[in-house]
Amino acid sequence: MELRQLITFKTIVDVGGFKKAAETLGYAQSSITAHIKDLEKELGHPLFDRMGKKVVLTQAGKNFLPYATEIIQLYSKSKAAIHSSSEPAGPLTIGASESLMIYWLPTLIMTFRKKFPKVELTLKSLQYDNLEGQLKRGDIDVAVLVEENNWSHDELIIHKIAEDKLSLVQPTDHCSSSTAETMLVTEYACSWRPIIDQHIKAIGNSSVTKVELPSIEAIKQCVLCGLGNTMLPYFTIKEKLQEGKLVEMPSRSPSNTIGIYTAIHKNKWLSPNLQAFLELIREQF
Repeated sequence: MELRQLITFKTIVDVGGFKKAAETLGYAQSSITAHIKDLEKELGHPLFDRMGKKVVLTQAGKNFLPYATEIIQLYSKSKAAIHSSSEPAGPLTIGASESLMIYWLPTLIMTFRKKFPKVELTLKSLQYDNLEGQLKRGDIDVAVLVEENNWSHDELIIHKIAEDKLSLVQPTDHCSSSTAETMLVTEYACSWRPIIDQHIKAIGNSSVTKVELPSIEAIKQCVLCGLGNTMLPYFTIKEKLQEGKLVEMPSRSPSNTIGIYTAIHKNKWLSPNLQAFLELIREQF
């Protein structure tokens, strides 16, 4: 059993097919197929059901996946351990909320890159409904995210970096009854969506219409155009408030406090790269 076979196997699972895995890893598709055939021959079981262009894990494949993932992670740990006495180097994958990736992380990333130029950073979007899975599988090394205040998770080690608030805002130049009756909201899986729903419920106005949009920037632009009100983290709309383009209003939610957190899986090994990143965040805040 070779490490490259395990990496090929996990990549096929992650990207959803042999062809995409070949493109991701830089192999010919025939090499990808050969890796899997050799692995299946050694294990004595098929790992994938091939149904046309679609591949699905067999039960044997599902059983084998966590072990393959663990071996790959152990290999990465062993390499990092060799360099543990030197400066951080090599890959580090950060999963981040959209709001933090746009408004909060860029400055931090610039500082980190200057201090640790040998670290190869990758930023990924968080899957809020599968955050634990992303961290457990090693898809990301650390999550930086916005959550409700006093958020906790049994399987994760969580550190609160800072507190912020959700601000209820409306456009300065387009205040009207129709604007007030439309609430532009984030997707349901968004961490602060329950606070918005609490506000709408507390209003007791059944005529309030929710319009769901996929991104914070889309919501902001629609609010500025007068399509409705919204509730967003203060740090994402602070500039527009200072410019006078948005005006803040009192919210009916019991608590508008939100937190900015880092999270790692409880079984995660703290590599020098990850330690350096976490320490920098604590220094900054």
